[in-house]
This record gives sequence, structure tokens and C-alpha cells, in this order.
Amino acid sequence: MKKLSFFAVAFTAMVFAACGGNKSNQTAEATDSIKSFEQQQVEASIKMHVDSLAEEIGKLKMVPFLQSDGNGGLKLTKEELQVKPNYLLDPAVAEEATTLADKYRIMSALDIDKRCAKLYEMNTDEYEKAITKLAADINDPSFKKIEDGASVAEATKALYDAMNENGRINYFWQLASASLIEQLYIANQNADKYLSTFTDEAAANTTFRIVLILDALNRLSQYDPDIKPIADALAPLEVLNATSVAELKAQLAEAKDKIEAARKTLVK
Repeated sequence: MKKLSFFAVAFTAMVFAACGGNKSNQTAEATDSIKSFEQQQVEASIKMHVDSLAEEIGKLKMVPFLQSDGNGGLKLTKEELQVKPNYLLDPAVAEEATTLADKYRIMSALDIDKRCAKLYEMNTDEYEKAITKLAADINDPSFKKIEDGASVAEATKALYDAMNENGRINYFWQLASASLIEQLYIANQNADKYLSTFTDEAAANTTFRIVLILDALNRLSQYDPDIKPIADALAPLEVLNATSVAELKAQLAEAKDKIEAARKTLVK
């Protein structure tokens, strides 16, 4: 976010007045100072709100069937393991990432797909290579805060704090958005199997994540043009407000086209 300094602006205005600036210029300076101060207050308020959203999202776990601790209880039969998912991203999509925002989102989505591939006992070497390359291209020191065995796609408070310190909090929400969409997209491919690992609380948390991410995106889009299209892409998903597994299953089915459209926007 833009960083303004009220004290610097005020000091400049006082120096200019002491040097005998004309009245109209002094008035303009004073008006600009007031506007800058008001803008600073607005930005500070947004930053505080976004921080609180990150606090909340950091408490939420990834969808149960992709959780690292025992894979959320999902057990695939020998027959199911024979039918490999054909809906995962090709790791080669990493080569198509051009902007920094693209790289963050694609890396996040590939990390989710790597976890799904592991469920099916697929070779994940190409996913590892693609993710490693993207991480090197991004060169974000915040990634050092990711714990061993954890996923870059997991929106933890520690990762947010590190990205905040490194001036990259907007990219935190790019990561979170791509992770969310990829999880919803995968869940929709085999809802009967994947949602069998959900509790009603997990279903409610999944849709609550949408509320939190959209809130942050809509606020940050006022200052970051890269976030505006992401906010627009996720907006149709506001219809997902399940409080039970049955509701989530029905809502995911109804929002299938919206989820796929959002995925195409986030992970081109």
C-alpha cells in the first residue's frame, strides 16, 4: 500500500510558508496536506482491517482431503488409485507465468495440485521442479517462514506477517485466492468422495474463507490494479455460504461454471 507521512507533509508546508510562499500556493499546500492526512487515515484503517482478516484466515485449515496431517482421513481404494485425476494443472503452466502476481498464483495452485497428486500416488517431481523455479523467480524472503512440510498455499499468520514486513501483503492475498479457487475446483470434480471427509464446521469454514478473501481483495483493489480483476473474478462466489456439508455440495454444483471461470482468470 502507498506510504504517506503526515509529519513530512506538514513540515514541508510550514517551511514553505516561512519562506513567504504566495497565498494561493499556501492554500493549495494546506489543502493537499489535509487530503494527504485524510488519505493516510483511510489507508491505515484499511491496513488494520486487512490485518484482522489475515488473523481470521490464518485460523482456517485447508480443505480436509488435502490436509497434510493424515490427508484429512481420505482413503482411496485400489480401484480409485488406478484412475488418476485428469483435471490437475500441468506443471508446465509455470512457464506461462509472466508477471509477479501470475507467479504467486500459479505457484499456489500448483502446490494444491501436488497435494492432490500425492493422494493418488502420482509422481510429483515435475510439480516440485515447477514450484521451486517459481519460488526462485519470485525471490520472496517471506517463504522462509513456511514450516517444513507445510504448503506455500496455506495462508498462515506467520506467512502474512513476514510478507507484511517485506512489503508484499497484497501478494499474500493473491496466494490465498489461487489456493481457494483450486481447492474448490478440485472438490467439485469428485464431490461425493472429497466431501466425505468434511464436517459441517469444515464446510462453513470453507465458505467463510471466501468472505474473508473477498473482503480483503475489495479493499486492496483501491490501491493495487493487479488485484481488481482477481476481486471481480471471485465476486460471483459470494453465493457460496454453506453451513453444512449438504449445503456445500449443492452450492458447489450450482456454482460449477463460476468456479471454473474464476480459475481461468487466476491461473491462465
